[in-house]
Amino acid sequence: MTTALPLEDYQRYGRQMILDGVGLEGQLKLRQSSVVVVGAGGLGCPALQYLGAAGVGRIGIIDHDRVELSNLQRQILHNEETLGKYKAESAATALKRLNSGLEVNVMVSALTSDNALSILEPYDIVLDCTDNVPTRYLLSDACVTLKKPLISGAAQKLEGQLCVFNLGPESPCYRCLYPQPPPQESVGSCAELGILGVVTGTIGNLQALEAIKIILGKEDQSSSLLLFSAFATPPFRSVKLRRRKPTCPACSNPDGCLGSTDYIQFCGGVRPDWIIQGRIPGVDLHEIITSAQIPPRILDVRPTVEFGICHLPGSENIPLKELLKHPEKYMNSATELYVICRLGNDSQIAAEALRHTGGGELTVRDVIGGLRAWSNTVDPGFPIY
Repeated sequence: MTTALPLEDYQRYGRQMILDGVGLEGQLKLRQSSVVVVGAGGLGCPALQYLGAAGVGRIGIIDHDRVELSNLQRQILHNEETLGKYKAESAATALKRLNSGLEVNVMVSALTSDNALSILEPYDIVLDCTDNVPTRYLLSDACVTLKKPLISGAAQKLEGQLCVFNLGPESPCYRCLYPQPPPQESVGSCAELGILGVVTGTIGNLQALEAIKIILGKEDQSSSLLLFSAFATPPFRSVKLRRRKPTCPACSNPDGCLGSTDYIQFCGGVRPDWIIQGRIPGVDLHEIITSAQIPPRILDVRPTVEFGICHLPGSENIPLKELLKHPEKYMNSATELYVICRLGNDSQIAAEALRHTGGGELTVRDVIGGLRAWSNTVDPGFPIY
């Protein structure tokens, strides 16, 4: 007997093939489809895992970052043995272990406006599993030009969101929702703000689901933004979106705006290197602490929960939000004040606010690179988280 699928695939995919809306026809559609996932991190890993498990025939993985220990809390395709390897290669190895019949294409260089069209064009669907704003605009503009659906996910702290862009002639693109990028100072990374791993897992799985729905022809053509909040009840809510904007520079332009945009500059330029712009190295603060007859005053401006994880002996916890409300409250008779945080970003903001209070003879300094630099240069036993 001649079969439409390899014989072992009937057993592998049988549980989903017996579902209404899938069947043999749907499984063949999955086998003949192609999806590219940009970002093999917290969102990309669960999305890739379930796309591969469902039998999507060809999967592309684009990521130029390498696996770090801090990734393993949420990036489930990586493990201790792949530390230091490219995430795209680590994820591809995990997928092939799961399903050796998959065709997996790996790219370990950055996606740019010069290469985006040629790299994305061979695939049916694009998943945005990145965590930076310039790439989001780049992917959206490329998908508008290529007329491909873009499944966009985002997650930070306890919250996530999901949206399918450019699904049809009336579907909006990312620029329709966000004509201008947010201010750089309002955008934080998972390293700065934190992330609960299951939040990325939830959104990443939903991205895979949306891709499968599109492949099977089950996608609702109406556009909506799905919002997820892990500790809320109920955790999900949906916001209906308007149609694409006729004034959108991407959607309204037959040629799109990919070639005319410098995405880094459009999103505010290169992010400041906070470590270079700091005021005092951790080693200098350590010398001051050990040599001073009177212990210096050190303000730790991290949130209280982070201060409870670890802190310098004798430091005082004043969360940044609290300090910015009334910085004058935290000036005293000391002649020098040292401000520290986790990475060296918030401490600069706090130090500047304290200086602007006009504290007379008070010298305010913030620590370059924060407590992470302290661990690297002063005390290797100080926890990095």
